Amino acid sequence: MNDNRIGDVGRLARIPSSRVTKWLVVGFWIVVVGFLAGPSSKLQSVLNNEAASWLPADAQSTQVVDQISAFQSTNEFPAVIVYERPSGVTPADLAAVTAQVVRFNALEPVKRDSVGPIPSADGQALQVIVPVDAGEAGWDSLSTTATQMRDIAANGPAGLSMHVTGPVGYGADSSEAFSGIDGKLLYSAMAVVILILLITYRSPILWLLPVVSAGTALFVAQGVIYFLADGDTLTVNAQSSGILTVIVFGAGTDYALLLVARYREELRRHADRHEAMAVALHRAGPAILASGATVVAGMLCLLFASMSSTKGLGPVAAIGIAVALLVMLTLLPALLVVLGRWVFWPVRPTLGSVDGTRDGVWARVGARIARAPRRTWVVTSLLLAIASLGVLQLNAVGLQNKDSYYTTPPSVIGEQIVAKHFPAGGGSPVLVLANEAAAAQVRSSLEAVDGVDTVTDPVTRDGRSLIQATLTSAPDSDAATAALDRIRTAIAAVPGANAIAGGDTATRVDTLRASSDDNERIIPVILGVVLLILVLLLRALTAPLVLIGTVLLSFGAAIGLSALVFRHVLGFAGADSSFPLFVFVFLVALGIDYNIFLMTRVHEEAKKVGTWRGSLVGLAATGGVITSAGLVLAGTFAVLATMPIVAFAEIGFAVALGVLLDTLIVRSVLITALNLDIGARMWWPSRLARTDAATTAAAERPEPAAEPALQG
Repeated sequence: MNDNRIGDVGRLARIPSSRVTKWLVVGFWIVVVGFLAGPSSKLQSVLNNEAASWLPADAQSTQVVDQISAFQSTNEFPAVIVYERPSGVTPADLAAVTAQVVRFNALEPVKRDSVGPIPSADGQALQVIVPVDAGEAGWDSLSTTATQMRDIAANGPAGLSMHVTGPVGYGADSSEAFSGIDGKLLYSAMAVVILILLITYRSPILWLLPVVSAGTALFVAQGVIYFLADGDTLTVNAQSSGILTVIVFGAGTDYALLLVARYREELRRHADRHEAMAVALHRAGPAILASGATVVAGMLCLLFASMSSTKGLGPVAAIGIAVALLVMLTLLPALLVVLGRWVFWPVRPTLGSVDGTRDGVWARVGARIARAPRRTWVVTSLLLAIASLGVLQLNAVGLQNKDSYYTTPPSVIGEQIVAKHFPAGGGSPVLVLANEAAAAQVRSSLEAVDGVDTVTDPVTRDGRSLIQATLTSAPDSDAATAALDRIRTAIAAVPGANAIAGGDTATRVDTLRASSDDNERIIPVILGVVLLILVLLLRALTAPLVLIGTVLLSFGAAIGLSALVFRHVLGFAGADSSFPLFVFVFLVALGIDYNIFLMTRVHEEAKKVGTWRGSLVGLAATGGVITSAGLVLAGTFAVLATMPIVAFAEIGFAVALGVLLDTLIVRSVLITALNLDIGARMWWPSRLARTDAATTAAAERPEPAAEPALQG
């Protein structure tokens, strides 16, 4: 029992596990939840989904948003309304649409008169551009306005179709897709977690405690984030809010699984459940804390991003993980010791009961790997490297509006009709701001740019002029991107103009390029941070470098296989430009958890029985719980596919696949084989590398066909 004596960390572990203070811990969290009940429920009210909350702060498109208030509201978005009659628009159609325009102008969000109806050159369509001021409600109010416009047109002439597209149409469809996102993701994640916990624990009661704890963590995290967002300390949008739900439930339940597994193990060694929990926290706590710290550090690396949406996600996710970590190391152990052993019913761990890891499936897997560890890791690495080649099929250059949803929403249908009958860029012009003295020259330079259809006369306010250029191509097309580059080159050449170009096309281009820069900047930073944490945790260099190498292999295989599925199975046109970075962050920051859980246990066992035997003991002892944790995390990320948005589905699929690869292949097979082959050198240059050599020489390399005699 001397090995389980409570040390300094153990004295902290006594707080949630002692007979008295466990009640204080439970009471503390009840008070916190009561205090944050209101703020947590109001998080949706402070979401900022405006362009500036997503764009790089120094991009030209962002500067245009900041400066355009002199000409129009910064919350003004054009609604492009297109009417079509393939047999030709009639005078009755024109009269009816003209009457509808009057009603559009009377809508509360419309502060300026609409433009149109504009007949198409082929006589088959009409176009109306309605300036909609979303006001303080912002982007989220556009769905209501689009519905009002459709209602006005509902009683129009028979056979004349009507569609709302342009920024208001896209905004309406996006708002509808994100509507209730937190609730959908929460209930889906809960269903996945409950199912896996029921299978893992085979108990009708025990699963409640991790779920209640994860729910508490999410609730508290949302309340904290609300206060920060309401005070303008933090920018939160629908993307980061949705991912917060998934990451807190997934990672929080993972930590719960690992703690419960070690607690159940200690209950077989201690008659007093309070002592068993203290020892479990003493042994598993450092690994869980290190794992959580790795995730928090990885997420905070996103603060180096130039994309505002990516930068905002970092602290939101970090807060969620930090709260989940705190809850799982305090509230969950307190609840477990309050309720006692009966929560494990019908299989209650009692003092001296048999530990199933001694002859479980992962013990047998370890024995098979031990027969030929070098061949195992070489073959596994080659297969993962081959899977990584699929990355050549990845087209992460952004998704056009028509490719962003599983279905074809009304705004996309309208965009296609506009492109058929009008200049495709109508309603989404490039907005050029220039100094008044050079405005005429800027206008002339715009007219000469290939890909520009029409250019408006300058409108001047306070020494700056606004000029609008309509493109011949759809605003989200590659042709529009090329035209924007030519526009920026042309206006930059005008002396003294200080001209900048913004608008929908510019926003898309600046987003794509900033995301590409972020990929190159942040991925190496995250790798460096994770490597440093592993070095400090394992007090070695070899093992951390090996683990980083396996993480990169796992990431490459996940991206490669996902790219093949996206293109050849699901038929997706491409991937969002931020896709590689988000998948990397989630896979490395969260996936490294499993390596930490395994390697800290191997490190613990190696001190007693050497690295060879310690590797097999570590795999057998952690294999089942890490597999369950991986299934939980993969399942919670997979619920992102329940949203009708391709970018979310792709992130969810790739992360889920990567977690499964990491859990079932990389951690269980590849790392165990490397541990067995490298042996004591894994811990170089620590003292364990030297002392372990003698221990291993006496204890390692049993007969290849024999099952390892595992120790707890």
